[in-house]
Amino acid sequence: MEIDLEKIKQEKSLKELLEFSILNIDKPSGPTSFWVDTYIMRLLGLKKASHMGTLDPKVTGVLPVMLNRACRLSEWFMKKKKTYVGVMRIHKEISEEKLKEEMAKFVGKIMQLPPVKSRVKRQEREREIYSWDLLEYDKEKKEGLFECEVEAGTYIRKLISDFGLRVGGAHMLELRRTRAGIFSENDPGFINLYDLEKIKDNEEELRKMLIPGEIISKILPVVQIKKNDLRRILTGKPIMKEDLLDELSVEEGDVVVFCNNKFIGVYKRVNERGMLLKPKFVKN
Repeated sequence: MEIDLEKIKQEKSLKELLEFSILNIDKPSGPTSFWVDTYIMRLLGLKKASHMGTLDPKVTGVLPVMLNRACRLSEWFMKKKKTYVGVMRIHKEISEEKLKEEMAKFVGKIMQLPPVKSRVKRQEREREIYSWDLLEYDKEKKEGLFECEVEAGTYIRKLISDFGLRVGGAHMLELRRTRAGIFSENDPGFINLYDLEKIKDNEEELRKMLIPGEIISKILPVVQIKKNDLRRILTGKPIMKEDLLDELSVEEGDVVVFCNNKFIGVYKRVNERGMLLKPKFVKN
């Protein structure tokens, strides 16, 4: 059963939406991602706001921000692929053909040491570069416009710096994130902070921008349950075979549980003493 996100959105009040939604923000150059969280929290009178996938201050583009209880969903959204478009400058003369040839050597699994100024432990880790394409190259300026799709947690600035070691030096000039998992700059709800401030008191326009947290059904398998024991399930009871509406086909990993169009929570597949699904987050 496919979850009807538009119906969910229509049935909720603005207060209910703000309690469990996501905003797909077009982050400007300058502020930190954490500053954006704080700004949105104060602008909309929220208790909490949290972005998924930090962007450096100068980097622009797609920054999904979780609102209130939707912040609990960030771990499932954070681990998805990211797509960037940027400009790099090469320090020595190189032909376009040779540049593409050297870039291709970085596609696949690479080892990357996070930069000195980063929020993670500075130790080498494996990351995957799914694609890295040269879109345009100005040989005179030695500047290349590129697009890359990478595993979450990949540092593009460091990728270019490491690449520079092979071609006589390179550094990043500009970077924009165009996609973060299922969120894209082409989505109808993509909005910048200036426009968000203009519509903050216009309920009809603000509702259009809010993405229900139930969109997690687009990235995790959906399991439907019966209404019979719903009250106990909403207080954290594990889900047993008799609670399911249909046969459970998921063998392992996390699933999102619904009762018709009502979001119940995110559960882990287990097989313990008749228990099939164990709660990780229940939205009661």
